[in-house]
Amino acid sequence: QVQLVESGGGSVQAGGSLRLSCATSGYTFELYRIAWFRQAPGKEREGVATMIFSVSGSADYVDSVKGRFTISRDNAKNTVSLQMNNLKPEDTAMYYCAARRRTTGSRWDAILYNYWGQGTQVTVSS
Repeated sequence: QVQLVESGGGSVQAGGSLRLSCATSGYTFELYRIAWFRQAPGKEREGVATMIFSVSGSADYVDSVKGRFTISRDNAKNTVSLQMNNLKPEDTAMYYCAARRRTTGSRWDAILYNYWGQGTQVTVSS
């Protein structure tokens, strides 16, 4: 089993920054991919950033956050972070850390992820 615990959410004004962290523990050696998803009220959950767990330089982003969000992994701290800059009101959502063992299939398909954190709220005001 793998445990994921998010932290770092909060409220900011448009143009501000937040850094989310996902603490990982358990059988992380079995993981292939880790990602950040978000879900706004009344909307489907969408992936925003992802990376292959053990490969630096493998980050990928959905178009709406490219150039603003950065996903990274700190091996020493067993954390995966999401640095969010130039935040917009449309970034308001519950943000989830997710991880999976499967190596095939869409990197953005939430159903393919085995493990999920409890979520952390991000609110951006205009």
